[in-house]
Amino acid sequence: MEITSEQAPAAATPEPILNLAIPRPVSCVSQLSPSSLLVGSDHEGDGSLRIYDLSNGRVCKAIRGMKDEVSSVRCLKSKGFNSEVAWVASGTSIACFRLDDPKMILSLDDAQAQLQLGEDEDDLVNELALSRNGAYLAFGTDAGTVGVVDLSTQRVSRMKVRHENICGSVSFIPDRPNELISGGYDSAVLHHDFVQRSLLSRFDIAATPPSSGVSLSPPFILSISLSTNGLVAVGTADGRVWIGAGGEKTPSAGKKKRSRKWEGLKEDEGLWINVTEGPVVAVTFVDPCSLMTCTLLGTLVMYSLTRQEERLVATRQWERESKGLFKANTMSVDQNHTVVGGFDKDGKGLFHVWTTKYAALAVT
Repeated sequence: MEITSEQAPAAATPEPILNLAIPRPVSCVSQLSPSSLLVGSDHEGDGSLRIYDLSNGRVCKAIRGMKDEVSSVRCLKSKGFNSEVAWVASGTSIACFRLDDPKMILSLDDAQAQLQLGEDEDDLVNELALSRNGAYLAFGTDAGTVGVVDLSTQRVSRMKVRHENICGSVSFIPDRPNELISGGYDSAVLHHDFVQRSLLSRFDIAATPPSSGVSLSPPFILSISLSTNGLVAVGTADGRVWIGAGGEKTPSAGKKKRSRKWEGLKEDEGLWINVTEGPVVAVTFVDPCSLMTCTLLGTLVMYSLTRQEERLVATRQWERESKGLFKANTMSVDQNHTVVGGFDKDGKGLFHVWTTKYAALAVT
């Protein structure tokens, strides 16, 4: 069912607390701590990852010479190294770095581990996702492959069913220790049992009919996010977001028998939001009742999610522009900061940092 979200009264929105420019386009961002941010890009043809101190906007550590653009990074506490480590995707492989390394500038020679994930030189690795227990790392590739790395053994397994085009989004399902979902440029969301490597369900997104003779972009899936209570949000290249509620855990469902598998891809238990006329490049649940979206031009739009007579309703709360950003590539949201990165009209990298707490103030 196609639903355009309700519109809340306009609310004042703040300016970013930090705007920083870098020589090359920002390709990914990830928040390491309340005071530090990882920013990936390419650097004169080589991939680079910088760690910024958000209190002063300065670089405190960098990883260079990754050969290709850094497409994704995920951090975790490593039992083996007893320190924080970063798994960095670049080109067809991933590499693990200790973040407590005393060197200010690291290279591939300093990596604790390197794994080849692409099946040939053109099969680039896209998004990485970390399981909630920190035991597994999921990945998607340009060939449509969906895979999982067991971080305790560094064993790589690939799902039996792959996407027919680029797989750019992967995410583990909360409270489902063997299940993950993936999204691709084939407009399909696939639901996998990654231990059995089997397909559990799928949702194929159809294109919307063109209006006024204007043809919209195909509904390529550009981003996926899962809430802690089992909602799923899927951002598409034709300006929409689908929110699936079939796998949601609600108080009324607490006494029901646990289903054999997550059922979040049931089309009849979801709703569509029309966000913009262009691509929605990123979606993130701030909490189970709040969803942040980011458009290709870097406009952030916040939605609140409520139940009205058992029906899920999305209300547009506010939006804000990322001034100076010509194209947004990535967004990261946690309890402390919201970050949007991409490049300006001259092709130079740019990212904005907001304080996430303002989102709650804007909603009230």
